[in-house]
Amino acid sequence: MDRKSVLLDSAEHAVRTRGFDGFSYADLAADVGIRKASIHHHFPTKADLALALIARYAANFSAFLEQVTALQPTGGARLSALVGAYRSSLEGGSKLCLCVALCTNRDSLSPEVLARLDGFHVNITAWLSDVFVLGKSDGSIACVADHMEEAHACLAQLEGAQLIARAVRDSARFDAAMAKLFGRIR
Repeated sequence: MDRKSVLLDSAEHAVRTRGFDGFSYADLAADVGIRKASIHHHFPTKADLALALIARYAANFSAFLEQVTALQPTGGARLSALVGAYRSSLEGGSKLCLCVALCTNRDSLSPEVLARLDGFHVNITAWLSDVFVLGKSDGSIACVADHMEEAHACLAQLEGAQLIARAVRDSARFDAAMAKLFGRIR
């Protein structure tokens, strides 16, 4: 694995466990075993690092959503797969999804990073909207009224449930927050 990928892995772990403000280049240098100057060679500023992190995360997440779409024939199955991904990323309540973690440090992020973060949310909301349309038409998600409202509410529920579970380091809190949604999946 190349050094840039190793740095991104280390930074993503730091953001997901401690938040964007919870680590420095000195922490990354110690974790990876290089000098801070070497990090600045790859990412001149922490904003550059954040942009690279979110670009990689968004690409990986988009590939995940494409895979779910290809493998899961119903809206309910697609929604279940997404909820499962959010739950597994908690790792027992010790971590958050990268985008959820970045949202908690909004004031420390550059306008470019905030725009990328918004783009991530726009894309996942559009995907969720399609899932609710499909779930309504195939009967696999009950009580779907407005698919776009459902998508926005679902994303807020997923990300909020992660925050609550992380605050107490207990994935059961995530499960409890998602129970009503799961009850609608047939």
